[in-house]
Amino acid sequence: MKIGILQTGHAPDSLLASTGNYDSMFQTLLDGHDFDFVNFAVVDNQFPTGADDADGWLITGSKHGAYEDHPWIAPLQELIRDIVARGLPLIGVCFGHQVIAQALGGKVEKFAGGWAVGATEYDLGGETLTLNAWHQDQVVELPEGARVLASNDFCKNAIIAYGDTVWTVQPHPEFGSDFIDGLIRTRGRGVVPDDQLAAATRRLADPVDNDRIAAQMAAFFKKGHSR
Repeated sequence: MKIGILQTGHAPDSLLASTGNYDSMFQTLLDGHDFDFVNFAVVDNQFPTGADDADGWLITGSKHGAYEDHPWIAPLQELIRDIVARGLPLIGVCFGHQVIAQALGGKVEKFAGGWAVGATEYDLGGETLTLNAWHQDQVVELPEGARVLASNDFCKNAIIAYGDTVWTVQPHPEFGSDFIDGLIRTRGRGVVPDDQLAAATRRLADPVDNDRIAAQMAAFFKKGHSR
């Protein structure tokens, strides 16, 4: 099964050698599930010819806002709607989570409550899920037909599903503690409040459920492809 990665941002230059870019993080996350990958750096205006260029699609995170005026966001939203219309499996993470909601009629904004960074707990159907977060923007209004699968007091729309073909997550199952540590050092200082960065630093060694979510993502892609 071929997974098309729609890369909407780049990791900090100083971290590329140690952690790789966003596309490679997802390839590592989903390693062992018998996928082939093709990457399109849409943030650099590198787009597929159409939705049928892959069997399933994944939209990465980004430092950009889905509501910002970048030339690649409108065509990305058109591609999202085409993927959904064709019934191909689509996963979005952080920015991907947000831009999918926006493309389908929801609303994204810079959240007045501030940032979520580092290991964070979510309620997933009565079970506790821990993933690394790094965001201020949030989906604040859901598209019609969307259903919330996971949330917490800070982020009520943390995991969203749309029918059986679209699944999106606000936190980052592809981020390990090494990358969060790097973001704290390269993008956090002077942007995220110091007390939040300190709290995230104290939790760098906490276990997260990346493997659990990776298995769910892989099963979602394969189920969507088999329909």
